[in-house]
Amino acid sequence: MANTEKVRLNKYLSQAGICSRREADVLIEGGKVSVNGKIADPGMRVNDLDKITVEDKPVGHREKKVVLAYYKPVGVTCTEKDKHAQITIRDVVEYPVRVTYAGRLDRDSEGLLLLTNDGDLINGLMRAANFHEKEYLVRVNKPISRDFLKKMSDGMLLKDLNERTRPCFVKEEGKFVFRIILTQGLNRQIRRMCKTLGYGVLSIKRVRVANILLGKLNPGDIRAVTGAELKELYYEVGKNASRPTRPAWEKERQPAAKKEAQSGMVTLGAKGRASNAGMQRSGQNPAHRNAGGYAKTADRRQGTDGARKAEQRGTYRSTADSRTNGTYRSATDSRTNGTYRSATDSRTNGTYRNGSGSGQTGAQKKRYE
Repeated sequence: MANTEKVRLNKYLSQAGICSRREADVLIEGGKVSVNGKIADPGMRVNDLDKITVEDKPVGHREKKVVLAYYKPVGVTCTEKDKHAQITIRDVVEYPVRVTYAGRLDRDSEGLLLLTNDGDLINGLMRAANFHEKEYLVRVNKPISRDFLKKMSDGMLLKDLNERTRPCFVKEEGKFVFRIILTQGLNRQIRRMCKTLGYGVLSIKRVRVANILLGKLNPGDIRAVTGAELKELYYEVGKNASRPTRPAWEKERQPAAKKEAQSGMVTLGAKGRASNAGMQRSGQNPAHRNAGGYAKTADRRQGTDGARKAEQRGTYRSTADSRTNGTYRSATDSRTNGTYRSATDSRTNGTYRNGSGSGQTGAQKKRYE
């Protein structure tokens, strides 16, 4: 049944799964969008009764938004138009609605991949300025040293990309395995960082994107993201223009340790493959590091060593307790060119969590995964 509700043209194209609103604005201003046979004007309002084309291709009716969590196996290429790819994401994902990945994984990596037909959500997750977190378990070819962990955490210059990595959370999980949380998505970033320090990567598994956990999924499995989990994802991405002061579903958020007890652990076995025993807290949400046994938090009000050291390094400066949404916000130094936004209420558990994201625009496209 046709939806007769009138919406702005850029929003309509986004809801139809064509592109994000920003990309739609570019197409409209470039004269590549027509409505009922006439070149579209920016700001015009349309509905399903209008005949809309983009670059002479008809646009279908708006579809209900879906977000999927998919366990991408090793060997599957995200880029659909890669001429050299043997298996692409389109070959292995069959779903009634056409969906696109939000933040790719390279062919040799595995783990959580978000798929959606919401162009605005994809754009929000991909923008590096949004600092959305992506968490990985990485296995390397030789024992991990303290110096390695420190240099990975502090950030480094990737000479071949002429790009500096942001400071990030890094934690040793085993003799050859470490956990890393990135807030940017440079092309093969983890592999390049390890190579710079003389390490070879044997396997990479992504276990979390923003608030979405890999959980009990096995390679090739797919599930719908719904309910409070979906609301929290949109809340973190900033999709909703009017956010509640403190949403009810945030009050009910469980500690990561309890989430894992319910959803099951995903770990790396001896050969870097998925198993359900061994390393602990593999899918743990670092928003609750104290609850799950993580490293010291940097809660300035508690005056921990982590906070003092961070302030001395100039890594971040805690600025204010935002009383409008119950979150702390921290400002990074000028080298990071962005602002960290914590996603937990420090009044709840005394922890902080950096917002994250990755993005690609124009000439920078080749830099990102």
